[in-house]
Amino acid sequence: MFRQGLRTSAGLARRVLPQAAVTLGRQQRIAAQTIRPSMPAVQSWSAVSQIARLYSSDAAAAAVAESPAEQQEARKLSEDWTKQFASLADMGVNETLLRAITKDLGYETMSPVQAKTIAPALKGTDIVAQAKTGTGKTIAFLLPLLQRMINEDPTLATKSAKYQARPDDIRGIIMSPTRELAEQIAEEARRLTRHTGLVVQSAVGGTQKNQMLYKTRREGCHLLVATPGRLYDLLSDERSGIGAPNLAAMVLDEADRMLDVGFERELNAIINILPKPDEKVRQTMLVSATIPDSVIRLTRSMVRADDFEFVQTISESESLTHDHVDQNVVVISHMNNVFPALFELIEKGLAEAKENPDKKPFKAIVYLNTTAMTELAGEMGFAKNKDRTFIRNFSIHSGLTQAGRTRAAENFRKSQSAVLFSSDVTARGMDFPDVTHVIQVDCPRDRETYIHRLGRTARQQKGGEGWLLLPDMSRFRARGLLRGLPLKPNTSLESATFDKTSGDAQPEVMAATQQLYSKMPSRMLEDAYRVTIFSAADKRARDDMVDQMNEWATDGWGWKAPPTISKSKADRNGFSRTNLNFGPEQSSDSPRRSDRFGGREGRDFDRNSRRSSDPFDGMRTNARSNDFGGRGGGRGGGRGGDRGGDRGRGRSGGNFRRNSDRSPRGDSGDSLF
Repeated sequence: MFRQGLRTSAGLARRVLPQAAVTLGRQQRIAAQTIRPSMPAVQSWSAVSQIARLYSSDAAAAAVAESPAEQQEARKLSEDWTKQFASLADMGVNETLLRAITKDLGYETMSPVQAKTIAPALKGTDIVAQAKTGTGKTIAFLLPLLQRMINEDPTLATKSAKYQARPDDIRGIIMSPTRELAEQIAEEARRLTRHTGLVVQSAVGGTQKNQMLYKTRREGCHLLVATPGRLYDLLSDERSGIGAPNLAAMVLDEADRMLDVGFERELNAIINILPKPDEKVRQTMLVSATIPDSVIRLTRSMVRADDFEFVQTISESESLTHDHVDQNVVVISHMNNVFPALFELIEKGLAEAKENPDKKPFKAIVYLNTTAMTELAGEMGFAKNKDRTFIRNFSIHSGLTQAGRTRAAENFRKSQSAVLFSSDVTARGMDFPDVTHVIQVDCPRDRETYIHRLGRTARQQKGGEGWLLLPDMSRFRARGLLRGLPLKPNTSLESATFDKTSGDAQPEVMAATQQLYSKMPSRMLEDAYRVTIFSAADKRARDDMVDQMNEWATDGWGWKAPPTISKSKADRNGFSRTNLNFGPEQSSDSPRRSDRFGGREGRDFDRNSRRSSDPFDGMRTNARSNDFGGRGGGRGGGRGGDRGGDRGRGRSGGNFRRNSDRSPRGDSGDSLF
C-alpha cells in the first residue's frame, strides 16, 4: 500500500492539479520519474526520502537537458505556485477564515509553500510536506486544518460555537517540539479564528498543568496546540477531562526536530490513545525540514498509506541557506577573545545602523551552545547595559522558567532594536521580525543547527547577516561540518586576534569585558568554565581547550587559579591527563541573578527556576536538546543552568600549571576551509 501511496505522490510530480493550483515543478517531476522505475514495494518510503533529500545528480543532468519549451513550461508552472488567498473561496474555504487572513492580517498573495501545500491539504488527504522555516508554513497547515474542522461541524464557523465548547471534544491537535513555537502557533491560530467560534488552547511544559486545565474546563477547546510530552500527560490522565473522540485533523510541525529531541515514544503513545482510524477518520499533516529515516518510520505509523501526498516545497536548485544572507566567519585566537569579539561586533552593528539611516535598526540573536554560556552572556549583557549605554537585551535558555522565556521572547519580538542571547530553544520555527544579525558563538553541534539558526534572519525576503565567531581550536571540526556553505573569512574585529602577550595596547572592549567578569557571580563563571570544557565536541583539542580555559579564568577573570574539577569526573570524561585544577567541587547558595527576564531593566526577577546540584547538568541538558522542550515537555521542562558552587576567588592547588608548554594544535593558514 505504501508503494501505491508513493506512486500517488509521484504522480502529483508529473501533472498539474487544475483546481488545487499546486505543482511540484519540472525538477521534482524528474526526480520522481528517476526514482519510480526501480522502486521495490518495501522501499516506497525510502523513495520518498530520496526525493526529499534533493540534489539528485540524475535529476540535475536531466534539468540541464530541458528544451526551451520545457523550460518555459517550468517557468509558467512556477508562476502558478503563487495564488491569491481570495481564490481559496472557490475551493470551499470558509469566509470567516479568509476574512481574518486578507482583512485582519493583510495577506493577499500566498507564498510558494502555501500555494503548494494548502490546495492538496484542503482535499482531506494526508500530507507529508518538506518545508523550511520562515516560508509561511504555519498558515499552510493551519488553514486546511481549521477548514476540515469546520467541514465536519459547520456550526464551528459561527461565534456561538464557543459557548458550547467542551474540553473532551477537541477537533484539532497541533504538536510542536518547543514551548515557544507551540505558543507562537497558538497565537497565529487565534488570529485566524477570531471571526469563528473555534476555541484555541495551548499546553506546554514548564507551565502549571492545573492552570491550563482550569482554563480549558472553563472555556472548552476545539484546537489544542501542545508539546508532545504535555499532550501525552493530558490525554493519559483520566482525571484531566481532556479528550478528542471526534478528532478531525492533526499536525506535526518540525517532525524531524521532535524525533531529534527524543519524542518518538510519546508520539507513538499519543497515537495509541487517540481514536483508531476505523473508529474516526482523521487527516494527518506532517511537516519537516528534512526527511530522514526516523521521520519516514514515524510517518508509516501516522498517515494513511492509501491516501497521502508528498508535497515538496524545496526545489533542487534552492540553497539550504538564504542566498541573500552574507555569512561571515571570524576566527578567534583564544577563549579570552570570545566575549570581547562578540561585544565589539554588536557595538559595530549598532554604530553602522546609527550612521546609516537607510539601514534597519540593529536587532540580533546570539546563539551559544550551552545553557551555562547563554546564562553568562545574558548576565554580562544586562550588566553592560545597566547605565543604558549598550543595547536592550534579553536571554532565553532552559534554566529560566517558562514564564521568563515567554516574556523574554515576546519583548524581543516587539523590540525595534535589541539583542537576544539564546540557546537552541529559538533556533527552529520561531518568528522574530526584522532580525538583522544572527551571531553564532563557536561551532554548532551539527550542520542543520547552523542552518536553522541562520534562518532566524532574512525572513520573508528581507536582508540579514550571519556571523560565526569560531575559536581557533574548533576550526578543524567546523571545516568538516560546514564545508560547502558560503562562509567568508572576516578579519574586521580587532579583539578577535589580539594577543595580550604582544605588549601592544589592548582594545578598549577587552578591558571593558574584563571589568564585566568581576561583576559576575562566581557560580556562573564556574558553570561556564566546567560545561564548556566537558561539552567540547572535538576531543583532539582537549589539551588546548583546558589550557585556554585556564587562561580565560586567570588572565580574563583575574582569578588566581581556575575553578577546581573533580578528579573522578575528569577521569570519566577522559580529561584525567589534562592541565585541570583538580580538587573538590563545592555547591553554593549564591543567588541566581540571570533569571531576570522581560525588559531586563533591573526590576524583573524570576527566582522560581529549578535548581540542580550537578554542575554538568547543563552539558547533558544541551546534549539531549532539552532546550527544545525535550522530555520536559510534559514534566516541567529542562533543568539546565542552576549549578555549581560560589567559592570565591583565590583558590589554588591541584595540579594546575598556569603557563603550559603545550603549543596550539589549530590548523595554520588564513582560510577556514
